Amino acid sequence: MPHDHANTADLACEVCGRLPEPRKGRLTTASIIAMLPVELAVHAAVVSSDLSLVAKVLVLTVTATTLVIWVAEPSVMRVLRRWLHAPILRERRRLDSAGALWRLRTTVDDTPGALEAITMQLALLEGNILSVQVQPGSDGAIDEFVVDVPERITARDLVEAVEDGGGRDPQVWPTTALALIDGPTKALSAAVRVAGAPQDLPDAVADLLGAEVVDGGPGAPKSYLSGDAARLKVHSRWHGAVVLARPGQPFTAAESARAHRLAELAEVVEGASVRPGEASTASSRDR
Repeated sequence: MPHDHANTADLACEVCGRLPEPRKGRLTTASIIAMLPVELAVHAAVVSSDLSLVAKVLVLTVTATTLVIWVAEPSVMRVLRRWLHAPILRERRRLDSAGALWRLRTTVDDTPGALEAITMQLALLEGNILSVQVQPGSDGAIDEFVVDVPERITARDLVEAVEDGGGRDPQVWPTTALALIDGPTKALSAAVRVAGAPQDLPDAVADLLGAEVVDGGPGAPKSYLSGDAARLKVHSRWHGAVVLARPGQPFTAAESARAHRLAELAEVVEGASVRPGEASTASSRDR
């Protein structure tokens, strides 16, 4: 459906069929529009009658309430439905017209202008680069982008653009706004987590690197991924060897360094929290 023809039917819940609750201000305004004409008409008819005061109040209450609930309010709500849900419809159109977020990773020559060549190719696709991370690699620099492109742009288009810009072995994944959290912030968050709960080291490293814990150390449950998944082993004095896996995304030297620094932090925190006797026992067990 074209974006400019969106209607309230698009907002209905797929399960119950109900529309979302309108904003209170608009709902109150619609209720007043529905009630006021009915109240005025009923009051005008009843007040001019010869009924007693008690009868007038009773007739006004029952008649006006019934007419508003069963006749006036449903009719007005149907007429004003689009106006009632206008803010939600505008938000829906804004989301529908938004681009798609993609995460790209590629290896480039570690020379001046290499990154600029790729950004120029992405610009030809109307891509808006939202973040860039550069890590050292074995045969060049590993550049990772989060880019916002129009919906019509496909993964194949992005791969071709990166290759035209001189990138090697490009990899592309659809992503979300969570990818915009910069690397230092993610690393600090992981460090805070490990400092507060050193036993969370395997999961903290996995979250930091976007990987899966295959072996979390002695006693931890193991999971198995396909043989072509890249693996990283992180040694910890207290956890043993923690093995992480990430299909299709080799770990970089910088990522390995971050993981091992977290393991060192966990050792420092746990070493400071154990009693001397327990530390001696742990040392004997390690030997």
